[in-house]
Amino acid sequence: MELQQALSGRRSVRKFTDYQVTDGEIKDILEAARIAPSWANTQVWDFVVIRGKENIAKIVATFSEKNPATKGALEASVLIVACAKTGISGSYDGKALTKHQEWFMFDLGLAVQNLCLKAYELDLGTVVVGLMDHDACKRIIGLPEGHEVVAVIPVGRPAARREGPPRKELKDCVHLNAFGTPFL
Repeated sequence: MELQQALSGRRSVRKFTDYQVTDGEIKDILEAARIAPSWANTQVWDFVVIRGKENIAKIVATFSEKNPATKGALEASVLIVACAKTGISGSYDGKALTKHQEWFMFDLGLAVQNLCLKAYELDLGTVVVGLMDHDACKRIIGLPEGHEVVAVIPVGRPAARREGPPRKELKDCVHLNAFGTPFL
């Protein structure tokens, strides 16, 4: 699969078939996440693989009642809980060096994007879920202090492929030398 095809074709999937994602597929997906870049190569991510309908239901119960991914997540054969160690990324020797103290979110975002693109290459679907009670999920999976749950990613075979919503044109989001000066 060409990179541009994956970038253009990957969509958030909220309806899955009963296909059971294999351990080999999960390993391949997580390997793609593992090799993502990170601040000073800190690799602050940890991933918790959730298998079994009962375990999946416990995690999905932490989703907001308005979360559109809830039903689909219950259909998924696996959830991947994306977690991050805090206080490391964006810091040196324990001193924060960036304005944005939650730089781990950027690092984890890179890893999760790799994960989602690899899943798409394997003909699997994903959706990144963040509308949830992160602390409740953290308790369920036994995440230690100094770590945070950032997102849950349901993984499964998509029930259908669809076109995504339109994206902004480059002219609407790219500027030259200063905001408001068109690049294109």
